[in-house]
Amino acid sequence: MMVSKTIRNLALFAIMALGAVALISACSQKPKGFEDQRAEMVRLQLKQRGITDPAILKAFMTVPREEYVLPNFRNNSYDDVEAPIGHGQSLDRPYENAFMIRALALTPHDRVLEVGTGSGYLASLMSRIAKDVYSIEIEHPLAQESAERVRRLGYDNVHIKEGDGFIGWPENAPFDAIVMTASPSEVPKPLAQQLAEGGRILLPLGGTKKFQELVLYEKKDGVLLGPKMLAPTEFVPMKGKILEQ
Repeated sequence: MMVSKTIRNLALFAIMALGAVALISACSQKPKGFEDQRAEMVRLQLKQRGITDPAILKAFMTVPREEYVLPNFRNNSYDDVEAPIGHGQSLDRPYENAFMIRALALTPHDRVLEVGTGSGYLASLMSRIAKDVYSIEIEHPLAQESAERVRRLGYDNVHIKEGDGFIGWPENAPFDAIVMTASPSEVPKPLAQQLAEGGRILLPLGGTKKFQELVLYEKKDGVLLGPKMLAPTEFVPMKGKILEQ
């Protein structure tokens, strides 16, 4: 069947017009800002995976994750992946942080000890729920950078110091909750002693072993009860005095 030149021209014009509309529409869609990315992360990565505690969700909505990663990774800081923070370390995926916070069952009256500050993201999240967070980082540059970061962001109830987490922070003990982000082969005795009665300690147990387990203990009558196995995991082995045991 023959098609007239006029019809062909009209068809071509229509195609060009549709293409122009699509291009204008694409150009008019602004990239998602960090607030929108944060909300999407909470919805897709946390809520849809069973994290429903309002206090935890609010913490993730308010703490700017993009401030805790390397500058060239800011635009991807809300992706469902680990995020580099420098010095050979990285942030856990958001869901993994939320899973750990949920396991600790934090309350507004809790004083928390964290062993392994990293960039300070987990400490900052916990500070939106608990009363005070004390965090120890063995790596000098990370301790300095994270302390400056939490001050700049105004998290006055996060206290960071450089030191060996095996020793804990006895002058501020007892703690209602202790979380470790480096893996020991066993629970450090000083940390068990600094845990309050009824307190919880969460840690990746295994040390240098290839397979580690995220476990939870609870202190009852001065004794750690557990471990309660939560999930297989993989953290950097703990450094410092733990290696002398």
